[in-house]
Amino acid sequence: MKNIAVFGSTGSIGTQALSVAAFHKDEFSVKVIAANRNIDLVEKQIEEFSPEYVGIYDEAAAVELKKRRPSCEIVSGDEVNELCALPEIDTVVNGVSGFAGLFPLLSSLKAGKTVALANKESIVCAHKIVNAALESCGGRILPVDSEQSALFQCLAAGRREDVKSLILTASGGMFRGFTAEQLAHVTPEMALHHPTWSMGKKITIDSSSLFNKGLELMEAGWLFDFSPDEIKIFIHPQSIVHSMVEYKDGSVIAQLAKPDMRLAIQYALTYPARLPSQLGGVFPALLSGLTFEEPDTLRFPAIGLAYEAFREGNSLPIAYNSANEIAVERFIKGEFGFTEIAECVMYAMERIERIEAASVEDVLYLDGEARRLAREFVRSLKI
Repeated sequence: MKNIAVFGSTGSIGTQALSVAAFHKDEFSVKVIAANRNIDLVEKQIEEFSPEYVGIYDEAAAVELKKRRPSCEIVSGDEVNELCALPEIDTVVNGVSGFAGLFPLLSSLKAGKTVALANKESIVCAHKIVNAALESCGGRILPVDSEQSALFQCLAAGRREDVKSLILTASGGMFRGFTAEQLAHVTPEMALHHPTWSMGKKITIDSSSLFNKGLELMEAGWLFDFSPDEIKIFIHPQSIVHSMVEYKDGSVIAQLAKPDMRLAIQYALTYPARLPSQLGGVFPALLSGLTFEEPDTLRFPAIGLAYEAFREGNSLPIAYNSANEIAVERFIKGEFGFTEIAECVMYAMERIERIEAASVEDVLYLDGEARRLAREFVRSLKI
């Protein structure tokens, strides 16, 4: 029986991780769930999984939950991240969205835990700090993003020195065939519908703008130690091939599965074992008509900006991520258009200080600066 903690338990990754745990009740015991403020759903999760501890980041929501569940051990605020370090926890599922996912990750790694990581932003913004924690404390990261999980599995087929390139696939989102003029008229309602994946709002929009793939490009490079020139991106609308690894002898190893995050989550939780899943296999009928094409970086500048941020490093990846978080938030609110998401990120990348993010304090400072610049861009549109 493996004891797990699920952070971001009410989000897309968290709910699917709990679905995997429920399917394998003899394999997993959910000791901790942690969420931001959706206490209605948290209550249902308490009923089903009976966790020993419940973490609620939002203080007001935590107070309300304590009234409803006086017998529960409820932790709130910054102390929630300390639940990662509980001695009885074997694996922490980090499904916290955005930059905030850095802090449970660091808490987990410093306690020597295995982390099933779905939060790519923490690697993009703070890979040096994360690597230092890995080296000094003996923790381990197992990727949960479908693309990174696929690469992890495909890299097991050979030696690192025999790899020629990593190949990331992207669905292309809802607007793959849109013209530049059509993209300028995309609404939040249109962008929140993904053709193949069921995900949260932020990642759904990032998938359509290809910013999600830009973040994954940098994440893959730093997770697996590959340079920007060793990573390729292809649009694969069917989302059956989740990523590939090209070896020097001409072989290409691919990982194929239905477009469902539960398989990648389960693999991280059971690694190195493989157990039956809820999904079923990929049958030949699903393999007919698979297509691949290079992304259009003129209509979708996110990919080019990601390569630029990856190559320069230091503050640029933080600007890329944090300005995009603000831009997506403002797009959802209707404050500017879909194509201005990339313009906002470009504005922040051009203006942010070029300094090394060597500490958590540096990362926090640069994150704040990137958000300030993004808000400055938004204000400039209203003048």
